[in-house]
Amino acid sequence: MTDATSLPRPSAFRRRAKSGDRRRTGQLTVGLSALLLLAVCVLAVATGPSPIPLGDLARSLLGESDALSAREAIILHDIRLPRLLLGALTGMALGVSGTMMQGLFRNPLADPSLVGVSSGAAVAAVCAIVLGGGPLSAFAAVLGNSFLPVAAFMGALATTSLLYFLATKAGRTSIATLLLAGLAVTAIGNALIGLVVFTADDQQLRDITFWTLGSLGGATWGRAMAMVPFVGIMLAAVPFVSRGLDALILGEAEAMHVGINVETLKRATILAVASACGAAVAVAGVIGFIGIVVPHLLRLVMGPSNRYLLPASAFGGAALLIGADTICRIVVAPAELPIGIITALIGAPVFMALLLRRRNAFGL
Repeated sequence: MTDATSLPRPSAFRRRAKSGDRRRTGQLTVGLSALLLLAVCVLAVATGPSPIPLGDLARSLLGESDALSAREAIILHDIRLPRLLLGALTGMALGVSGTMMQGLFRNPLADPSLVGVSSGAAVAAVCAIVLGGGPLSAFAAVLGNSFLPVAAFMGALATTSLLYFLATKAGRTSIATLLLAGLAVTAIGNALIGLVVFTADDQQLRDITFWTLGSLGGATWGRAMAMVPFVGIMLAAVPFVSRGLDALILGEAEAMHVGINVETLKRATILAVASACGAAVAVAGVIGFIGIVVPHLLRLVMGPSNRYLLPASAFGGAALLIGADTICRIVVAPAELPIGIITALIGAPVFMALLLRRRNAFGL
């Protein structure tokens, strides 16, 4: 007869069942996020000022050369597909960057656009636009299409490192300090952009206006492919940082006790966020709130495990940005709304709801 003391306690069964439920929920959420992205992509390619019938679109993508007219083929292959790829990469970059920052700072209010990371990337990108034909022309010639993403990456890296240094003391990160430091960094960034704008010519002014509004209207295959390595760095880091970010929720000392190299985790996360966020700002301008809306909604469904939250945020961020871009293209067609307007209308209420939920943490 088995000794009763050797049997697992009921609480152990409950913990295992709960863990299994969360795993299944996480896997299901990742799968549904991928399906949502696929549906949004089909909708984005088919709709617009010049709609493409779904049947003709499917036959064209399957290889039938005569499924589309010459005009529809140009619209599909030269305009909408590059824009779709650029939107997917940008949405993934912003969604995963927000999730990583929230894990690193241990607070759901952290987001690249809210704490100044996007502002730092925009300053570097604007400087590259104005100085790329002058003092930095040699770098622009060597880097080609990657010049703007590299410049924005360096700006985002410097800003992210500065914010972490300012907000962290004795191993603890203050969200209030983070937000205030982000406001200060954003103000400094706006001042620097204003200074650079003062010296810009008319063509450069038009290019700079693009960064302040945010848009996928300038999408080309070259821009999309230039962004691939930067987003690739971030996605490649996901399997390596997810466990560490989960452990970091308990604190840095506790994470070290379970075998996490905290300093390496910080450096990898900062590098991944700076790479992806900098590239996103370089090709699409400053687009806010993707990194705070997507992770928050996903946590409500699947919990905080970064093992599933990070890939789901990649699919969800891409779906949200492509969906917002589709709205921008059809609401005032044939003109286009800046995509930052749509994401702000969606994200600002979510951000305010998060602030209200955490007002006690700020002593308000």
